[in-house]
Amino acid sequence: MVKQERALRTRQALVRAAAEVFAQDGFAMASLGSISRKAGVSSGALHFHFENKQLLARAVEDEAAAVVRAIAGPAPAGGPGPLQRLIDATHVLTARLDRDVVVRAGFELGCGLPRRSGAVDLRRQWQAWVEEVLREAEREGALAEGVSAADASVAVVAATVGFEVLGAGDRAWTAPAVLVRFWGLLLPRLAAAGTLDRLLPGGSPDVTPGPY
Repeated sequence: MVKQERALRTRQALVRAAAEVFAQDGFAMASLGSISRKAGVSSGALHFHFENKQLLARAVEDEAAAVVRAIAGPAPAGGPGPLQRLIDATHVLTARLDRDVVVRAGFELGCGLPRRSGAVDLRRQWQAWVEEVLREAEREGALAEGVSAADASVAVVAATVGFEVLGAGDRAWTAPAVLVRFWGLLLPRLAAAGTLDRLLPGGSPDVTPGPY
């Protein structure tokens, strides 16, 4: 049991160290040596857990994808409507992007160049969920007259992915105030009158970014 726990801690340290190196140097320039040094483990320990850089990158992507699935998950029973869920999810996601290097690196690895075989495209995963939630809002009559789920998705996906990309170089783009201003500008055009006055651009009070 002690060996298993130590092995798990080593693996977690390697994944986080890899994320930090990938985020700083990019996949192509990152070296296994720099990752093992940052993790504080030997080269042999690294190769015990991961045979090559591709597998390390996939482990980072998989961990980041699990976070995105948790954020952009099914609607809880009795929870807020689709538009508030969307607002809340954007706040949680940008908070994790700001604070969690594994999530930041996971987004970049899946979409950066050179494009790796089997890479996890988290931006597309996020896009699919946004489109689904906005279709739900459209079915419920929560969108303003003349606004389609397809058109709304273009605006929301472009903006939120833009915050993620810009935030990689300037963390001010993933600050909560940026999202509040974005939703304050968009919601009067996006939401039906009967829905708008119930929406919270700053997110629901009980929404937190979770551990990182």
